Amino acid sequence: MATSDLMSELQKDSIQLDEDSERKVVKMLLKLLEDKNGEVQNLAVKCLGPLVGKVKEYQVETIVDALCANMRSDKEQLRDIAGIGLKTVLSELPPAATGSGLATNVCRKITGQLTSAIAQQEDVAVQLEALDILSDMLSRLGPPLGAFHASLLHCLLPQLSSPRPAAIRTLIQCLGSVGRQAGHRLGAHLDRLVPLVEEFCNLDDDELRESCLQAFEAFLRKCPKEMGPHVPNVTSLCLQYMKHDPNYNYDSDGDEEQMETEDSEFSEQESEDEYSDDDDMSWKVRRAAAKCMAALISSRPDLLPTFHCTLAPALIRRFREREENVKADVFGAYIVLLRQTRPPKGWVEAVEEPTQTGSSLHMLREQVPLVIKALQRQLKDRSVRVRQGCFSLLTELAGILPGSLAEHMPVLVAGIVFSLADRSNSSTIRMDALAFLQGLLGTEPAEAFHPHLPTLLPPVMACVSDPFYKIAAEALLVLQELVRALWPLDRPRTLDPEPYVGEMSAATLARLRATDLDQEVKERAISCMGHLVGHLGDRLGDDLQPSLLLLLDRLRNEITRLPAVKALTLVAVSPLQLDLQPILAESLPILASFLRKNQRALRLATLAALDALAQSQGLSLPPSAVRVVLAELPALVSESDMHVAQLAVDFLTTVTQAQPASLAEVSGPVLSELLQLLRSPLLPAGVLAAAQGFLQALVGTRPPCVDYAKLMGLLTAPVYDQAVDSGPGLHKQVFHSLARCVAALTAACPQEAASTANRLVCDARSPNSSTGVKVLAFLSLAEVGQVAGPGPQRELKAVLLEALGSPSEDVRAAASYALGRVGAGNLPDFLPFLLGQIEAEPRRQYLLLQSLREALGAAQPDSLKPYAEDIWALLFQRCEGAEEGTRGVVAECIGKLVLANPPFLLPRLRKQLAAGQPNTRSTVITAVKFLILDQPHPIDPLLKSFIREFMESLQDPDLNVRRATLTFFNSAVHNKPSLVRDLLNDILPLLYRETKIRRDLIREVEMGPFKHTVDDGLDVRKAAFECMYSLLESCLGQLVICEFLNHVEDGLKDHYDIRMLTFIMLARLATLCPAPVLQRVDRLIEPLRATCIAKVKAGSVKQEFEKQDELKRSAMRAVAALLTIPEVGKSPIMADFSSQIRSNPELATLFESIQKDSASAPNTDSMELS
Repeated sequence: MATSDLMSELQKDSIQLDEDSERKVVKMLLKLLEDKNGEVQNLAVKCLGPLVGKVKEYQVETIVDALCANMRSDKEQLRDIAGIGLKTVLSELPPAATGSGLATNVCRKITGQLTSAIAQQEDVAVQLEALDILSDMLSRLGPPLGAFHASLLHCLLPQLSSPRPAAIRTLIQCLGSVGRQAGHRLGAHLDRLVPLVEEFCNLDDDELRESCLQAFEAFLRKCPKEMGPHVPNVTSLCLQYMKHDPNYNYDSDGDEEQMETEDSEFSEQESEDEYSDDDDMSWKVRRAAAKCMAALISSRPDLLPTFHCTLAPALIRRFREREENVKADVFGAYIVLLRQTRPPKGWVEAVEEPTQTGSSLHMLREQVPLVIKALQRQLKDRSVRVRQGCFSLLTELAGILPGSLAEHMPVLVAGIVFSLADRSNSSTIRMDALAFLQGLLGTEPAEAFHPHLPTLLPPVMACVSDPFYKIAAEALLVLQELVRALWPLDRPRTLDPEPYVGEMSAATLARLRATDLDQEVKERAISCMGHLVGHLGDRLGDDLQPSLLLLLDRLRNEITRLPAVKALTLVAVSPLQLDLQPILAESLPILASFLRKNQRALRLATLAALDALAQSQGLSLPPSAVRVVLAELPALVSESDMHVAQLAVDFLTTVTQAQPASLAEVSGPVLSELLQLLRSPLLPAGVLAAAQGFLQALVGTRPPCVDYAKLMGLLTAPVYDQAVDSGPGLHKQVFHSLARCVAALTAACPQEAASTANRLVCDARSPNSSTGVKVLAFLSLAEVGQVAGPGPQRELKAVLLEALGSPSEDVRAAASYALGRVGAGNLPDFLPFLLGQIEAEPRRQYLLLQSLREALGAAQPDSLKPYAEDIWALLFQRCEGAEEGTRGVVAECIGKLVLANPPFLLPRLRKQLAAGQPNTRSTVITAVKFLILDQPHPIDPLLKSFIREFMESLQDPDLNVRRATLTFFNSAVHNKPSLVRDLLNDILPLLYRETKIRRDLIREVEMGPFKHTVDDGLDVRKAAFECMYSLLESCLGQLVICEFLNHVEDGLKDHYDIRMLTFIMLARLATLCPAPVLQRVDRLIEPLRATCIAKVKAGSVKQEFEKQDELKRSAMRAVAALLTIPEVGKSPIMADFSSQIRSNPELATLFESIQKDSASAPNTDSMELS
């Protein structure tokens, strides 16, 4: 009774014990543990848990010592109580991550005594109990035991030779726990461990085999590199034990048909016959083998083709597994294989797959019929979980090989219909079947569904009417996808919708009319009706008008207005030319009111709907309603939201073309806002294109809404109204925007082009013109292009040449740009003149080369061929120039010239690489960089054949050539990885060599009384690390991450710029491949810690403090990324650093702010480095 009262008191938070009371309570409890009454002992053990948190550390150690001593007692009851007591104490210890040292001290004390008990004790029961406690301790409190891992292994390994199966099993479980907790630190011992575990796998004990396979799974996940030599043996064990089922005779392939016919009789007794044998543990072995196989596949993506040959057929054969839990893991292992096979994203991979991925996909394609055959019976299995596994697997397969399931549609449709008709207590399977069907409609050709629609549609319609809202919402989504896929708007109809449209319309209308529905069902019903009307409106007959009126009604409802606007857009853009007159007059004012709402998504959707209505209905729109809408538009043409502004201007353009008269009232306010918007230096290209379209529409109507001269005056007024000597005033980008608008207006009024060009030439020449006027005049001439007549052209040449000597840098740059752009429109006259000027005017060479670059970029490739030889010769004469800026422009010119005739000029460029001096080689490599465009280009296959020779420049003795080669390689990796992916095995060693600090490139420069260290190799190293970052984004599968991390580790101790880069890389690696990072986290933490606690010398300049703060912030971001890796807290060094961050106010504040930033910022997957 007293012990029970003590238990109650200890559980209260208010109890406080002084030192003497602590000692008495601990002594009494330890005595009670040896009481003869079992109930008293049990109560005393329960008291230990709350007591641990109430007494001082040394008292806890006293308790532990006493319990460990009792563990060796001759009395079995006392040993059991001591074991329970130790487990109770361990469960109550505070984790090491909280900063408390109690767990560490207690674990060390227990570990020493347990290991000696395991090694010296002859009593098996004591050993088993000790092993059990040790396994429990490793699982819960792994980090504090880091120092004991070696002694633990030393103690455990000899025990593996024990003849007792129970002891061996417990030891293997303990090894698995060590593997899961110690991670990579166990790697050094695997060569000794794995053969022993393999040996025990062959003993006839299923529970032991399960433990062995679980240990292999832990080893593969935590030490994939060290397990490399053992992969063949582990693979064969997995294959052997995945089919280990001695108590069940699976039919051979020839008897499968017979199995299917007997299935109904067999299934009656299935539950009694299959699962009643409690002694059958073989299913645990099969499950462990499947999980081990999944770990093997995920940890070794480099062996994927081998896995497709060996593991995939075995997994497919095991789809017929009788035990549900095992079958789920077999499906899981095959899904892991599918995910590893998924090709890299991006257009390049679609055009030209890398060798390994291509071969894996080819093998997977050949497996598809086998997979479908194996799943045919599983899709109609009585178990919901099995069918869910089938749908997950097939969804993954369809995503990787779109179109591959089309020929197997009868089997899939039968499986889907079976699950949709399942009225069992679980609604999940029906939702999964609907989700799978929706995915299939997106990946398989529509023709594959045509013959099955009569079978498929009724159960989908039944689900649309289902009372459970989640099923109804999912079914409406499927119906919408069905309409979109089977009756697309961009192709002629190949399937008559007549038999189906009435049923689909009725079911959707029923959902649309109901008002007491879940919000999700309402939104899906509106969207589905929008698709039905948009795709099949001409076949809806009497249902069309009620559907449109219901959409109008939903527009008026605040909850459903957004989906209704989107549905109206679908109807408006439909090419079926539907009659929307019943709803136009009422809907336009409602839409106009939405433009005043704060909800941005609603404003964007409304503008898209209005534009679609204006394009499709045009003159049918009621003018009065249009004017109501237009009155809302000036407020939307604003810099505060550029996307809204763009859509507003697009709509204005459409209205101008459809109903110019309606625009008269608002053209003034709208123009005023638009011209203000054009002065923004942050104007996106989309908004500028929309503005150009609107200005052209204004002067293009008959009669024009706004006079050409008046509009041109309004457009250029901000520049022309400036004082002569006030400089440009406006931002440089604004001049380019205004010049493009001038060109757009001129293109819309060709009759005004000549007079406009003459006026611009006069403005450019006039000594009274301000700098801004001259800049705008030259940029406008560049955009307007060719000037009519030989007289004005000669005059223009003189004006442009004169401007190249202007004192204003802005005028010189604009004139240079104009000379190239105008020349591109009249090559026979301008190009010889430009080449002559480059020869004759060495002082203006940079500006004239920029003109040549613009001309080469803007001209048609065929028109350049007659001048190619002259340009080639001139450019290569200037490759050896001392000025790097000039060589950069020359390189860009060479690149643009090669793009005009790749088959002829690219081989010549390669020859120049071998023949030239260092500066020429550097220029040639830089020119090759400009051949890599971010879009597909005919030069790509030819360039790929030369890439290897260009990349050999990484071995060039000249630093600048190597830096240029790295920049070119980075551009290739970033924009077109397929060009270099197959060469990475040769390139990577050269790349990694450039990341090393070279002492011979570091020199000291004397600056007065000071000595300054200069590292000439820094730029090359920085370029190499930038390449490494780009490789992470596009070629991760081709990298050996352990080798990659070695160089990242070196970069963490390098120069400021490189450290910043490697911190970003480390954060990215923590997300992309956490397992290898976790393996060496202990080594990665030290440089991060050194950066975080570094102090700037007193008296340093402000920039030094700012650089150090930025470096700390970047390092802390890397630490935050590392902390997201599961199990990273088990590293003692990481746990120590975490507690150091928490205890340092400055670091704690910085860490909290970074966590807030990462929570609020969108996920930025990549960084532009090319």
